[in-house]
Order: sequence, then structure tokens, then C-alpha cells
Amino acid sequence: MNFSLYIAKRYLFSKSSNNAINIITLIATIGVIVSTIALFIVLSVFSGLKNFSLSFIQTIDPDLKITAVKGKSFQYNERIDHILNEAQIASFTKVIEERAFFNYGDKSHVAMIKGVDTNYLHVNRVDTAVFLGNWVNYKAKHTAVVGNAISSILSVGAYDFVETLKVFVPKPGEGYLTNTKNAFTQVNTQPIGVYKLTDDIDKKFVFVNLSLAQHLLGYQNNQISAIEIKLPPKAKEADIQVELQNQLGSEFKVETRAQLNSVFYKMLNTENLASYLVFTLILMIALFNVIGAIVMMIIDKKDNLKTLFYMGADIKEIRKIFVLQGFLLTVFGLIVGLILAIPFVLLQKKYGLIMITNSLAYPVEFYLSNLVVVVLTILVLGFLAAKMASIRISKKLVE
Repeated sequence: MNFSLYIAKRYLFSKSSNNAINIITLIATIGVIVSTIALFIVLSVFSGLKNFSLSFIQTIDPDLKITAVKGKSFQYNERIDHILNEAQIASFTKVIEERAFFNYGDKSHVAMIKGVDTNYLHVNRVDTAVFLGNWVNYKAKHTAVVGNAISSILSVGAYDFVETLKVFVPKPGEGYLTNTKNAFTQVNTQPIGVYKLTDDIDKKFVFVNLSLAQHLLGYQNNQISAIEIKLPPKAKEADIQVELQNQLGSEFKVETRAQLNSVFYKMLNTENLASYLVFTLILMIALFNVIGAIVMMIIDKKDNLKTLFYMGADIKEIRKIFVLQGFLLTVFGLIVGLILAIPFVLLQKKYGLIMITNSLAYPVEFYLSNLVVVVLTILVLGFLAAKMASIRISKKLVE
């Protein structure tokens, strides 16, 4: 092994008398360097985009959410209150969610009305997304906060006293409607704030007082749709979820943020995997240059190989020389690529060298997991490329 490694290093770092081989080796090295830079930066960018996208969900969705298995609502009783107060959680809030019909002037929109209590902002800091007006006024029962998309659809702003924002929900009951005028419960609200997160969220929720939502839906004082929970920073989410589920029983389900947004998480993971596979394919194409460089080196060193063979080196050892040469070339390209890529990612994260808009830089994240993925991918593919090239060496070639 030491003999093969010594010869491989000599072949790698010594110039060939044939300039074409030197150029091909240089191109192969540059290909590995560029592929390393591209793969690491792309993985870092996707990690940043993933965190950036999840930050919006983390603003509006809780760490854990408790809902009823059957029906849209349940009674918040002393047993549930005792379980939550004894659990290892930071805070919890009671909410009501229901689809509703919103009307302002001659425009209308269907969205979710979300009733929140005074503890809501201790769980979800949606108030940080309010860019116009204020958050829900708990002392003023008929106030509302609408999403930016809903504001555009209905042409309604904050503290617009020209008209009220009318909210309609169907009255509960069975059978056919005989009188549409009596089929809906209506309340009038005054929008006092507009929030902005994402287009999907902005056109989905209108926030109101919990008591107003209970009145609109005909709920009792303790009747709610869900309980949203915020966990301490270092809490074990899975353990607390299992504990709460066991204590609450089969009548309730306890879901994490990832479970509440399972489709979105799958989409992000699929995009990340797809980008990795695409750039791995590009890397494989670049490594064909490594195969070409080694094959050319084998042809160039044909006389030297015969000498080594007659001195006692077998075909396996001679092949190992070029496997190690190709592997060392890949390692060199990998190291140089990472030396260039890592500082770029760190500088982009800190200073925002490349901007999406005037105020938003391309989000990136430096993760050791991405570094490990890049190193393993390039080393494995580089080794396979060198192995493929060394197969050309046969006893017939060196005799």
C-alpha cells in the first residue's frame, strides 16, 4: 500500500512530458473543485430557504396542537386544565377555528375565522407580522385582524370606519334550508390591523376575540376548537406529545408542527433531495474528466508500468497506483472547493453578499450535515471513477 501510494503521489504532482495530459488533469481538478463548491452552496442555500419558509409557519403554528378526534369542538374542563398545568410546557392558549364568509362593501371572500384569547401571543407571535394597525383588542369585542391578501381582496384596511367587515357562518342543524335569510349567523367587526406572512396564510385567517367567535358559532363559554401549546426551548417534543396523548386519551389527538404541515415539510424535503440528485449528476459528469485523465496517464506511463511489473509489482498493485492517484486528485479538488465554498457561505450568512431584493439577502445555513454529505458524495464518486479507470490496466498492457 505504501509503495502504491508513493508512486501515485509522484504521478499526481509531477508534470507529464505530454502537455495534453497536464491540461486534462488540470481540467479534471477544476471540475472537482467547481462541483464541490456548487454542491455545498446549493445544499446550504436550500437549508437557508427551508428555515426561511419554516419561520413563517413557526410564527402562526404552535409546537403542539390538541384537537378533538370527533367533531369540530370540545369542552375545556378542569381535567384538561389540570393536565396542561402539570405538563412540562411553557404556555398554552384556547382557540376557535371555523370557515366563514366575509363581506365588505360589494366584495366577499371565504376564509377561516380564528378566535384567540389573551394568552395567544404567548404561544404564537403573530403580532410581529402586523405591519398596519394593531393586534386584536381583547377589550373591544368586535375587532379583527385580517391578512394582507384578504385586505387586498376585500379592499379593507385598518381602522376603516366607512363600513364594517361582516362575518357569516351557517347555523348548525339538519335537513334542507327553507329560508336562506335565517340560515346564517352574522356579526359585524371592525378591522384594526393587517398582518403579512405568506400568500397562503394571508388569505386564510382572520383573527378575532375568542368570545366573539363563540358568540358567532353559538358555542358555550368553555367550548373551543383546539388548544395550542408552546414548549420550553430545550423540551423533548416527542416525549411531551406522547405524555399528553396518554393523559388526554383517545378522544383527543396531539399533533406537532411538522404533523400539522406534513405536506409542506414533504415538499421541502423533496425539493432538497431533487436538488442534491441534480448536482450529484453534474458531479458525476465532471468526474468523467477524472477517468479520462487517469486513462491518459496510464497510456503515458506504459513503459514505467512495464518496468514496475518486471520488478515484481503485480497487476493489482499497479491498478492500486492509479486508483489512489484518482482518489488523491478528488481529495485535492474537494479540499480546495470547500476552502472556497465554506467562507462564501459564512460571509453570505453574516453580510448578505447576494440579495434577492433590496432588503432580503439569499438565506443560507452552514450545517455540518451538509458538509458531511458533500465530502462523502465526492469521495465515493471519486473513488468509483478512479476504480473504473484503473480497470484498463491488464497483464497484456504491461508485458
